[in-house]
Amino acid sequence: MTVELVEVRARISTDVVGRDRELDLALAAVSAGRDLLLEGPPGTSKTTLLSAITAQWHIPLVFVEGNADLTPARLVGHHNPSRVLREDYSVDNFVDGPLLDAMRSGGFLYIEELNRAPEDSLNTLLTAMAERRITIPRVGTVHALPTFRVVASMNPFDNIGTSRLSTSILDRLCRIAIGYQDAEAERRIVALRTAERTANLDPQLAERMRHDAVALTRRTRESEDIRQGSSVRGAIDLMLVASELVTMRAISGDDDRYAETFYDALTLALSGRIVLEQTLDTTPEAVLRVLWEDHFLLDPARAAPG
Repeated sequence: MTVELVEVRARISTDVVGRDRELDLALAAVSAGRDLLLEGPPGTSKTTLLSAITAQWHIPLVFVEGNADLTPARLVGHHNPSRVLREDYSVDNFVDGPLLDAMRSGGFLYIEELNRAPEDSLNTLLTAMAERRITIPRVGTVHALPTFRVVASMNPFDNIGTSRLSTSILDRLCRIAIGYQDAEAERRIVALRTAERTANLDPQLAERMRHDAVALTRRTRESEDIRQGSSVRGAIDLMLVASELVTMRAISGDDDRYAETFYDALTLALSGRIVLEQTLDTTPEAVLRVLWEDHFLLDPARAAPG
């Protein structure tokens, strides 16, 4: 990694909104040659952060989804069965998996939802992480390029289909806890991600919609009835759906139909993203209606931008 770290950080910071501290920590870890665990809920810019770092260093980001199907053979690689029948085992008929791809190319192996992967698959990472090499029968030893890193993510609030990581894995990872950005950063993210599709809206109406989309999405994380609320991805979709509806219905910012239209967009964008408390005997739509009423009817001052 020959590019000056300060210059790299300055360039990355223009693409990653509201993540200055996390960017500093991530750059410090990977520049120091360490592997990294990013722990936080979905939609908190973990992939965006890594993509920006690898893009600036011009190295691959090799993506792997952690799940029960991630066997050691899928992670490391395997011999092509049809060629083995014709040729027997050889180096030439070995198909690299994502781990070897990342090691040979000096990229970042990014394992999303690390705690969903099978334990035997994670154990295959230990030598690669500790020794920067791995030995494969009938293939030989593969040495990683200096820029190779293992970076993983996990959601600490999701315990369905997950398992506790072994101390052997955790002992080899630096860890960054990542939470949600503040409201202003999320409004900037929504503006950035929806700018093209909402360019024809009245600027004041667009500002109000961004404010409402972010405020309502953040309320899902504060409600006692919701076990897990929506990430900023929900606010992005809410903004996009609401913009289509107000255009379709020819609604302006002072139109009495605006609030009800926003409820329609709210249920469409967020009802599948929130997880209700298990003791509740209600629907996502009903819970979202309460949040909508709190925002638009009971606390109208907070519903106004600024």
